[in-house]
Amino acid sequence: MHDPFEESLRDMLNSSSASRDDDAVLGRVLKTANRQVGAGDLFGLLGRCTQALMIAVNNGSAHVSPVSRRKATIAGRTFFGAQDKAD
Repeated sequence: MHDPFEESLRDMLNSSSASRDDDAVLGRVLKTANRQVGAGDLFGLLGRCTQALMIAVNNGSAHVSPVSRRKATIAGRTFFGAQDKAD
């Protein structure tokens, strides 16, 4: 599988000239890799937080509307269980 990040790190390691120290090149490569991995982890964390927030909003949205415990009446008739008589 082609990974451009891995190839760029290999190119940085292989492009060391005679004037550069191997430890400095390795340190620069590891610093670049750490920065990119950290950015990926940060975006993953933000994605999971957003997902959790959306789940919380979805589950709590049913509880936002007010609920009345009084029986609704129109013109003296109630809608909840008062029409048991047959007409």
